[in-house]
Amino acid sequence: MGWDVEMSWHTEMALDMAMGWDLEMALLQEPGPRCCGGVEVVVTGALGDTSSADAQRWGQLSSGGGGCVSHAVGGSSRSGGGCEPHAGVGSSHSGGEGGCGSGFGCGGDAGSCCGSCCGSCCAGAPRPDPPPTTTGPPRGPGATPPRGTRASTAPSPTGSPPGGSAAPASPGPPQRGRLERGGPGATAPAPRKKLVRVKVVRKKVVKKKPKAPAKAAAAPQEPQCPPLGLESLRVLDSQLRASSDKRYGLGAHRGRLNIQSGLYDGDFYDGGWCAGHEDTEQWLEVDARGLTNFTGVITQGLNSIWTYDWVTSYKVQVSNDTRTWQPCLNGTEEAVFPGNKDPETPVLNLLPSPVVARYLRINPQTWFQNGTICLRAEVLGCPLPDPNNIHSWHSQPLPTDKLDFRHHNYKEMRKLMKRVNDECPDITRIYSIGKSYLGLKMYVMEISDNPGQHEVGEPEFRYVAGMHGNEVLGRELLLNLMEYLCREFRLGNPRVVQLVTETRIHLLPSMNPDGYETAYKLGSELSGWAMGRWTYEGIDLNHNFADLNTALWDAEDNDLVPHEFPNHYIPIPEYYTFANATVAPETRAVIDWMQRYPFVLSANLHGGELVVTYPFDMTRTYWKAQELTPTADDGVFRWLATVYATSNLAMASEERRLCHYDDFMRFGNIINGANWHTVPGSMNDFSYLHTNCFEITVELSCDKFPHASELPAEWENNRESLLLYMEQVHRGIKGVVRDRDTEQGIANAIISVDGINHDVRTAFDGDYWRLLNPGEYEVTARAEGYEAATRPCRVSYENVPTPCSFHLARARRPRPRLPGGSRLPPDLLLRLRRQRLRRLRARRPAA
Repeated sequence: MGWDVEMSWHTEMALDMAMGWDLEMALLQEPGPRCCGGVEVVVTGALGDTSSADAQRWGQLSSGGGGCVSHAVGGSSRSGGGCEPHAGVGSSHSGGEGGCGSGFGCGGDAGSCCGSCCGSCCAGAPRPDPPPTTTGPPRGPGATPPRGTRASTAPSPTGSPPGGSAAPASPGPPQRGRLERGGPGATAPAPRKKLVRVKVVRKKVVKKKPKAPAKAAAAPQEPQCPPLGLESLRVLDSQLRASSDKRYGLGAHRGRLNIQSGLYDGDFYDGGWCAGHEDTEQWLEVDARGLTNFTGVITQGLNSIWTYDWVTSYKVQVSNDTRTWQPCLNGTEEAVFPGNKDPETPVLNLLPSPVVARYLRINPQTWFQNGTICLRAEVLGCPLPDPNNIHSWHSQPLPTDKLDFRHHNYKEMRKLMKRVNDECPDITRIYSIGKSYLGLKMYVMEISDNPGQHEVGEPEFRYVAGMHGNEVLGRELLLNLMEYLCREFRLGNPRVVQLVTETRIHLLPSMNPDGYETAYKLGSELSGWAMGRWTYEGIDLNHNFADLNTALWDAEDNDLVPHEFPNHYIPIPEYYTFANATVAPETRAVIDWMQRYPFVLSANLHGGELVVTYPFDMTRTYWKAQELTPTADDGVFRWLATVYATSNLAMASEERRLCHYDDFMRFGNIINGANWHTVPGSMNDFSYLHTNCFEITVELSCDKFPHASELPAEWENNRESLLLYMEQVHRGIKGVVRDRDTEQGIANAIISVDGINHDVRTAFDGDYWRLLNPGEYEVTARAEGYEAATRPCRVSYENVPTPCSFHLARARRPRPRLPGGSRLPPDLLLRLRRQRLRRLRARRPAA
């Protein structure tokens, strides 16, 4: 650290005596650039920050730690590493006029910055050549010239005029700008041929200033303002206008981000807004219904199965009255924003500076050369209070539940589940059912009064979310549900206490963790409609389960059900179990999970629509894309779907509009899955045909990846639905099938209900649950080696299961005989009995 200083030996000795420092003198033999000058000061003792009096005593020489430090005149000096700017009288500054250059020989531009101590002072600027030595009237401490400039022409940082004019340069090799000393009336000293190099060695190690992390600067900046809600339908159709449109199905109300077109020829609606004319005067207008701080625009092209159309550039205008429009400027010119390069990828453009207005227009300038003006959009903006209308200051009511309303990636999800487990260790348990293709664990939260064990007579329920990684609302709802059940149980909420003590609940928030991480990195508005939907291997998990429907329907067509072909617990085809079968590890993990636990009821949480679907999901006529295909328990499934749909605030609202092109409100927001669109290999169908579990699909929201600001409202929409649907697991009959002699439960006993061609089986303890609607039923229990038993069971309208247990007697087998009717020899009978005992022992599970 140091400066080029011309000092007398007397001054040097005076400093040595006054400060008590060991000074090491060296003659500076070589002219040219040095570390911020020709004087390096290194302290040998414990040197702290120089006080103001010390700075006055030292004059223009200040000391610091670890780097090039600026002059300090009449004020406190700085200490610390790195290059510091020149400081004026009584103050220091690092920007504005002069900047680094005014202290270190770089130009005095406001944008100058310091380089390394022995390198160039300013970024991108070469180090100037050493100027010739100048002479002139001495200056006071407040008029120190900048390094590398002539003393007479460089202005002082404080704005005082220079002390004099430049004199002719002295002969000899040029030397870097020297620090002149003396009063205003002193004569200029004679030029010296040799300079004194004062070196003060500092032994104490000084900590360097922490550097800002390089990653922070490179990280993308998240938009501060949330979307207005074109995609989530918070923006109503009446708030959207356009200069023109081709037809109503392509009107302004269709210009919403990620809106989808119809799937079939002749569908009325298409996916986007399309202008009726092809010129640069077309626009799509959004009315925010109040003053809004607009910050950005997101656009997509047209979603269509017939054409390719998108906008490649556009302008943005804003207004407060729709008559006077102000363009969005980029400096002094009207900004032109880059648009899309394909129909589906969302493109975000942040405005050069936020604009406060009520109305915003998107004005296309260029578009795909083989297409026309079509787009879908979302607008980012923060609503502001209107000083002229106090009634518009109200905000949406906040939820009463204090939950963690934000998006959780894999690590954050694990932390939240661990926190819930720590808060409620007596009723929660975390376990993993397997791993994804990339090795992320598929965690499940169990909530029960006895976690980790199956209780006889207690049904098991599951929620599954995140089958499609970009449909994230279900994931966040299940995480919030964990928190809610834990806290309400601790508070003694009687409804939650009863639910937890009488039900074993399993919550799988992320069935496709790899897909979620892909969508999460892009964010809520930029992940598009499909990014992250599939697994890392590109498999759609909702089409990846074994097709058991075809085998069942073929057997029914040949009158083989149920005598020769089962109507339940249909075995998995052999081809599906091969190692080279196209089955995702996530799918195999869920199938193993289904086979380990006797689930009774389940729901699969999706996103992108507002509807509840129930099996079958696959059409019975294989070549049809849509066909009503009910199950044997169609009445029960319709009831389960209705329970969720009618208690969901968003679905039950009469003011809501259709999400894309299907109007499910005509059917009460429920529909048979195959009657919507066929889904071969769905988890719902597999669960119904391979296990005892009844499962439906819930499409939670028009927006697959809602913004974090919308999560509280979505929780309010779904909280009652989630609780009420879980309570339906107690609807119907339940009981235990026991051996009449030993009172032991009989596993795998078949429970049949007269008139319903679908049976269920008992669990390993002999208990069972059968979902039924209210009514009178004839129920039969049968098991291998036992005589069948039948009894009537009545299901009431109350949400309480009807006990319907059975005691089965062992069947009496006729004594075997030889051909011709003669009896078997005693020794042969004994051997047959021993073989039968060995077979029975082999079937008995090991303890």
